[in-house]
Amino acid sequence: MKDGGFGRRGGKLFLSFILFPLSLLIAACAAPEPVAEVVPTNTVAVLAPADTATPFPTQGVPATLTPIPTITPSPTHTPTPTSTFTPTPSPTPTKTACEQRIPPQDELLVIVSQEFGLSRAYEPDNLVPIGSHFSREITLGYPTMVREEVLDPLVNMVNDMLGAGLQPYIISGYRSYATQEATYNKWLNLEPDRVDILSARPGHSEHQLGTTVDFGSYRLHDYIDDSFDEKLQFHTYFYKTPEGDWLQNNAHLYGFTLSYPRSAQEVTGFYYEPWHFRYVGVGNATALLEAGTSLTEYLLNQDPEPCYN
Repeated sequence: MKDGGFGRRGGKLFLSFILFPLSLLIAACAAPEPVAEVVPTNTVAVLAPADTATPFPTQGVPATLTPIPTITPSPTHTPTPTSTFTPTPSPTPTKTACEQRIPPQDELLVIVSQEFGLSRAYEPDNLVPIGSHFSREITLGYPTMVREEVLDPLVNMVNDMLGAGLQPYIISGYRSYATQEATYNKWLNLEPDRVDILSARPGHSEHQLGTTVDFGSYRLHDYIDDSFDEKLQFHTYFYKTPEGDWLQNNAHLYGFTLSYPRSAQEVTGFYYEPWHFRYVGVGNATALLEAGTSLTEYLLNQDPEPCYN
């Protein structure tokens, strides 16, 4: 009886041991939803930028980008003369004959040389007389004119010379084509063998631009031989006078440059003229002085030929 009872109970117990794990296996297979819910949660946690992405932009980017401004050269430090000189206008696609050449009215860096000239018709449209701004001792009574942008720098420079106890005067400013023609013919009669180094041919004078001024000194005759005419106004010894020396050292501060220095005679084609100053602007005049070059030399090296003869 005991054996029989144990057998029935044992059979039930044994069957329960088999059915219970089986039920768990069936339950696990029949209910996958919890697993599906966990997967999105883990995926979002791994990809979420909150914990892993945020620190890198705030810590890594400055360390990488901050040195760039100091390593990359700043455009403002580009060497001169490019940054110092006023850019010249782009050359026209088709060059004209020099006798027809009329450059832009507002351009200061126009080459006028023995080779490259201006049209007879060229005349600045903003010429102004200087007589009302100076005494007769400065103008000598000549009806001298310059371009409007030259007037204030010229007045300031001459006044500062007077304030320094100097005695300058102005011999000439703007000259028309016709006036230069008369000047050239005068020198042709006086110095036929040297006329081309002493005077520009008509159309080839910087004076026609209206930005050039010839200066004189009341003390010039203190430095030249007594045999020279007392009315003589032009002489290379002008550079020895206090006025000539002051201009050589200070004219650039007012925007004027010496057009025909002694060192550039072979390039300019003109004999040394220490009295002949052309207005090109303070930056340009200063750069030319520091470079030790003349405007003609600079323009010949920088620009294509502006016209043909």
